[in-house]
Amino acid sequence: MSLPTEIRNYKVPDRSLALWWFGQNGYILKTPGGIVAGVDLYLTDSCNGLQPGMNLRRTVPILIPPSELDVDLYLCTHSHQDHTDPETIRNLRNKDTMQFIGPQESCRIFSAEGIESSRIRISYPKCEFEFGDLHIRGTFALPTDDTDLNHMGFILRSGASGAKVYMTGDTDYTELLFEAAKHSPDVVITCINGGFNNLSHWEAATLVGKIKPKVAIPCHYDMFPDNSVDPKQFRAAMVLRAPDVQYQELDYGKPYLFSF
Repeated sequence: MSLPTEIRNYKVPDRSLALWWFGQNGYILKTPGGIVAGVDLYLTDSCNGLQPGMNLRRTVPILIPPSELDVDLYLCTHSHQDHTDPETIRNLRNKDTMQFIGPQESCRIFSAEGIESSRIRISYPKCEFEFGDLHIRGTFALPTDDTDLNHMGFILRSGASGAKVYMTGDTDYTELLFEAAKHSPDVVITCINGGFNNLSHWEAATLVGKIKPKVAIPCHYDMFPDNSVDPKQFRAAMVLRAPDVQYQELDYGKPYLFSF
């Protein structure tokens, strides 16, 4: 059975969310009602050779070829190529039930790769969307460079009172990120690769300590040789900055179920 079929068949209990990680900031989420959403899915090696002098060769296996991807919603947090990947999107234009959500620059790429305007929705901090039993709220993120000034994150919730996941997206450190705390997310998924103006492991642990979720998951540390860090540094920083929050690493392509 293919992984997309396994995900479609996976039963998610009430007040729960299931997560699958595909490297970098790429995730698939599923709700109890069966809505399947992908976030920042980078399913090619298109960044390889993009920046002369840097090794951006993909080191994470491609578990789902783009042409086999089966999600209801395709979300992007910003337009950097490892988050809004033209080669992945190009293979999705004939999947006519799929909806595409992202900030302005990501939407521009959706359109350029042949996605019809009727299937594109522009997102921004504090925007809200409902798809079945999935509620999506945009959150603030501080851009990491001037190539895209429209970074954002998402809070994804299953049902009116179900599990909530806050995904920071790529973001530099600012106390404005603490705003997510008022939404009481159960899970925080945070970037930790501070060498490229994203949150460092210490800054990410500080953010988690302010938000106080039940679980914190590191990401964006694994995809490229020249943009990798040891997630255990984040775990150690959490001991000092967020000692009451559970640290959780995910395995590629394996379901992680968060339930109340």
